[in-house]
Amino acid sequence: AVERYLAPGQNGPAAPMPVGAKPVTVGPVARRIEAVGSLRSDESVVIRPEIAGRIAQIRFAEGEAIERGAVLVTLESSIQRAELAQAEAALALSQANYGRADELYRKRAGTKRALDEALARMRQDEARLQLARAVFSKTELRAPFSGVLGLRRVSVGGYVTPGQDIVNLENLNPIKLDFRVPEIFFSVVAPGQSVRVGVDAFPGRSFDGQVYAIDPQVDANGRALAARARIPNDDGSLRPGMFARIELVLERRAEAVLVPEEALVPRGDDQYVFRVVDGKAAFTRVVTGQRRAAMVEISEGLAAGDVVVTAGQMKNRGGT
Repeated sequence: AVERYLAPGQNGPAAPMPVGAKPVTVGPVARRIEAVGSLRSDESVVIRPEIAGRIAQIRFAEGEAIERGAVLVTLESSIQRAELAQAEAALALSQANYGRADELYRKRAGTKRALDEALARMRQDEARLQLARAVFSKTELRAPFSGVLGLRRVSVGGYVTPGQDIVNLENLNPIKLDFRVPEIFFSVVAPGQSVRVGVDAFPGRSFDGQVYAIDPQVDANGRALAARARIPNDDGSLRPGMFARIELVLERRAEAVLVPEEALVPRGDDQYVFRVVDGKAAFTRVVTGQRRAAMVEISEGLAAGDVVVTAGQMKNRGGT
């Protein structure tokens, strides 16, 4: 909008005077709130063994990106392998014994009790074999999902116990953002809203994401609402634990009426503007909304095409 000067009127109730005026601007505006939060991995786990044993192989490099199912660590498995072979042999014998008992029973040369005992023995050996296979499978530690490995905390030849930390695995794309907002915004914060995030590691750069989950319980200590957003992280710039500054977009309006801040004339708790109508100043009460870059949204009182006084208001009154 280009500033222009009105020609002095000839028939107003007040003395004519020149003023600076501009037409209102129509453009998009968003209602935002600011918050702070922390980044966290989309998925995060510390790889730990379920059985005790000595590390035979470490099959990953620290900081390496790996796929789901990749073998990370192999434990010494000679004992588990022997137990598996023993269980297989025991099952083979019990299956043969059951077959003979069944045949004798069919020929009425064996008892039902002998057949039932052979069947029970075979089922016990089947369970022992399943257990031996399960224990043997625990000697290989695999990645539960694709991601990036951290720093390992063990070495080849080291003896590990169940639950001991070996290495952390992080899925960084997308990355999650945890943040809190005051409870007064409970009714307006919702999944699907946009967030814009800035981190100290990349000054001047912003990252866009979307809220996807809100905790139904309000924190009684801080009276805050916990929310979580998801941010694309294709280039891996964002890392878990980073401090984030957040702009949460609550609402967007595509055709909002905007005026310069200097056009506002406060009177008590209300805001007014001088609207130019047929060369005269019409003192008009307005309801303001969002502010951005020295512009103020007017939600009530003005419409597209209106012209407002931006300089010389203090000498004006209605009808000038």
